[in-house]
Amino acid sequence: MTEETRSVDVRALVPRFVLPVGLVVLLACLPLLNLSLPGVLPGPTYTPGSLHLMALAMVMAALALSYHLLFGVAGLLSFGHALYFGIGAYGLGIFMRELELGLVPAALLVVVAGVVLATLLGAVSLRVTGIPFAMVTLAFAQAGSVLVRRDQLEVTGGEEGLRLPTEHVPDFLVGVADTRNLYWLALAAVVLAYVVVTWVQNSRAGHVAEAIRENELRVRVLGMRPFLVKLAIFVSASVIATVMGMVHLLLNSGAVPHVMSADLTISLLLMVVLGGVGSRWGAVAGAVVYVLLSQRLTVLAQSAWVDELPAVLRIPLSEPLFILGALFVLVVLFLPGGLAGTVARIARRSGRRDGRATDEGPGRLETT
Repeated sequence: MTEETRSVDVRALVPRFVLPVGLVVLLACLPLLNLSLPGVLPGPTYTPGSLHLMALAMVMAALALSYHLLFGVAGLLSFGHALYFGIGAYGLGIFMRELELGLVPAALLVVVAGVVLATLLGAVSLRVTGIPFAMVTLAFAQAGSVLVRRDQLEVTGGEEGLRLPTEHVPDFLVGVADTRNLYWLALAAVVLAYVVVTWVQNSRAGHVAEAIRENELRVRVLGMRPFLVKLAIFVSASVIATVMGMVHLLLNSGAVPHVMSADLTISLLLMVVLGGVGSRWGAVAGAVVYVLLSQRLTVLAQSAWVDELPAVLRIPLSEPLFILGALFVLVVLFLPGGLAGTVARIARRSGRRDGRATDEGPGRLETT
């Protein structure tokens, strides 16, 4: 191997390994630092409010990664992905309270339940494709939401939501003073989700799923079984969502019916599109931006100066969802590749300029 080849390999390792590891280390150190981001975080990075917001952004980033597997890799447009997020949140609380289990045994039981339910419901949903698939997943999610809200078995808390049974949770994960530990738990969860999603996407099943997304008939002609591959991707994404639902329960000390609603799934779709469909880091970035915007726009809507504006400005600014919807439209129209696509285009343009400068340099030297 020549010295030039080794230098190219080192440069290739920087964005693939060095930068992600450095970013994770930096994020892990934030609770120990006194950093302020006015307009982004409600206070310094060590305060419980900022840690909770950043941890929530990480949980949603991991959930967006699971939806990336469905939509970005396999091309499965699901409107019911939040069902498995809700199963994780409600399942963990119910198992700990009703079966009097500790956190770890209850979490393992919830994962098993998530695998079983995802396999059964996925096997039914994947009998159809396209819009019918989206409608079937939506129907399952709506059924789950209705069961949680009506609470016929008196275990979910109905509209009031489910309280975290803190007596079955370790003390270092309970209370405002332990928000730092929950932040680190959320960081570990998003790193684990990223690693698992990367492994699945780069596996044989992931490559076949991408081929199915482009041309399913061609995959059938080659003798492969698209149904089993899509089911494997569906179950993988659902299990990741289930695990993130459990982290969400611990982070918020409870669960409300919204975690199982179709609105949350649509939010996930917005995150993935905002970040860039087909990009893992784009899904993470889109989720973080979406969560931070939602929080800051809510604060903006409740501010006094908004009430003093004319109606033509006051009405849209007082509705955060309206602003987020407008942002989504702008991204689709002017940034079709999302954040990831925009960064890639800028990098390609700068690379072409550098290439032209390198090619033109020797020519100018030869003419002098």
